[in-house]
Amino acid sequence: MGRGTRVAGWVSFAVLALVASLVERARSHGDQPLARIAVHETVFALDGRASVKASPSVLGATGQNTEWVSLEYSFLNASNDDWIGVFSPANFSASTCSPENPHVLPPVLCSAPIKYQYANYSSPAYISTGKGSLKLQLINQRSDFSFALFSGGILNPKLVAVSNTVAFANPKAPVYPRLAQGKEWNEMTVTWTSGYGIAEAEPFVEWGPQGGGKMRSPAGTLTFDRSSMCGAPARTVGWRDPGYIHTSFLKELWPNSVYYYQLGHKLLNGSYIWSQQSHFRASPYPGQNSLQRVVIFGDMGKDEADGSNEYNNFQRGSLNTTYQLVKDLKNIDVVFHIGDICYANGYISQWDQFTAQVEPVSSSVPYMIASGNHERDWPGTGSFYGNTDSGGECGVLAETMFYVPTENRAKFWYSTDYGMFRFCIADTEHDWREGTEQYKFIEHCLASVDRQKQPWLIFLAHRVLGYSSADFYAVEGSFEEPMGRESLQKLWQKYKVDIAIYGHVHNYERTCPIYQNICTNEEKNYYKGTLNGTIHIVAGGGGASLAEFTTLQTKWSLFKDYDYGFVKLTAFDHSNLLFEYKKSSDGKVYDSFRISRDYRDILACTVGSCPSMTLAS
Repeated sequence: MGRGTRVAGWVSFAVLALVASLVERARSHGDQPLARIAVHETVFALDGRASVKASPSVLGATGQNTEWVSLEYSFLNASNDDWIGVFSPANFSASTCSPENPHVLPPVLCSAPIKYQYANYSSPAYISTGKGSLKLQLINQRSDFSFALFSGGILNPKLVAVSNTVAFANPKAPVYPRLAQGKEWNEMTVTWTSGYGIAEAEPFVEWGPQGGGKMRSPAGTLTFDRSSMCGAPARTVGWRDPGYIHTSFLKELWPNSVYYYQLGHKLLNGSYIWSQQSHFRASPYPGQNSLQRVVIFGDMGKDEADGSNEYNNFQRGSLNTTYQLVKDLKNIDVVFHIGDICYANGYISQWDQFTAQVEPVSSSVPYMIASGNHERDWPGTGSFYGNTDSGGECGVLAETMFYVPTENRAKFWYSTDYGMFRFCIADTEHDWREGTEQYKFIEHCLASVDRQKQPWLIFLAHRVLGYSSADFYAVEGSFEEPMGRESLQKLWQKYKVDIAIYGHVHNYERTCPIYQNICTNEEKNYYKGTLNGTIHIVAGGGGASLAEFTTLQTKWSLFKDYDYGFVKLTAFDHSNLLFEYKKSSDGKVYDSFRISRDYRDILACTVGSCPSMTLAS
């Protein structure tokens, strides 16, 4: 081999290594904090000189489902890597571990904590005094809690002390309602979680219009067990009983009317268990000319208000995004969270944490989700990508914890209408290319909308099937998910999709109206008349760790922001739409554009969208 050949080979290898590194970084988006704990390496080292005390022992005495617990702890051999783990159920001893081999003792610890924090987090003098205190926020998760003090760090955990048990007054209470649009425009679904199985209580929703009579609608009940999981950690250390997930269908709603509702369970003895009361506004009639406001983002994840699980700043923007939505809730009609929902990655307890975090939003407006790689992907399970990003969940949690109006929840594509909007939601974890079942769905969704009544046609997906300047896409040379737009761009053009919005890349970016890599409109902020192409948006900065942009500059990229944020669409009427990008840090607008047009502009011919014509008269 000559010197030139050797150099070329070395450069080629370096490029391939860089590509692999960047793609893997894009795929993992950092480690799940709970995955850092070497659970199976835990050893018993109970020390009489160590103690943990938790108070109060009874939580939620007045019906609340979130409460702060105070911990006081001491350990004479204190070190900076000591940590507190929160366990639920409280009994996490070897008796809860099933031995795989009868001749080998099971591990001391076989389930991960639901959260953890270092013992010196709020006690800087812990290392010198051996005493510390900590405040942790707990949510009602259908079981009791205990707090364990470990030495040895998270890689060699040694259990030195366990606290008293604390529990909510009613651990089984119905909690965390999630609204979603049904299959009909005048239907709202309510999904919630409880500890009551169908042999123990009948679930229902009591609801009615503001100031009117109440009615009751029954709820269906679903659950799943460890065998439904496809691999570790969901099937091993990440497993936690999910309880029961109930969904009720509230039908024949009057458009725009406000309804109040309450979750209920009728016990076998005839008594009732109730949730707190919530309310929502029913959807407008499809095509109705009124103010309609939609928020869209991806990749939010969850975070902890008490600072726990923040070992590697996994999702530090999540709480800010949630806070901004709650703050502006009166000006939001529906929310779309387009994949990578909570990054549980196989740690089942985190889905409860997420539904509790978004409850102020999801209990008041429809919270529609899409499937992402961290919900679905697992080798050998039919996902388009053979990676392990779901942590063994293989779609089961997303498909069960939230309702979406799909024909088959295992195929997570669907359409939904909201007033003047038609939304076509793709599932990027299944093949979308021409000739597939999903491709046929996408075309039908785009083709079947009446643009005179619903002029605003929006395409949503998790992975970037359009355009992105993410560094890992640029290194691949695609500026998109590989094979992303090759099949779909002719559909977007033919059916004149206004805006396509994606997650997956954790930043914000906006393109010009574009078709086949060429900008079809020179305007940047105020579009009048025909767009002649589709505007592509990356809105993956909901909360998870941010993704870098390439340094390469493209003509089609109009605005980039390396920060957390979300987008908002406001339809004023059939002719005027406002798009806004807001930062999660302050809720202010940092990018925007308007579209102003008439119905004839939608009908107008553009490249790739004209029907056949004849010169005959």
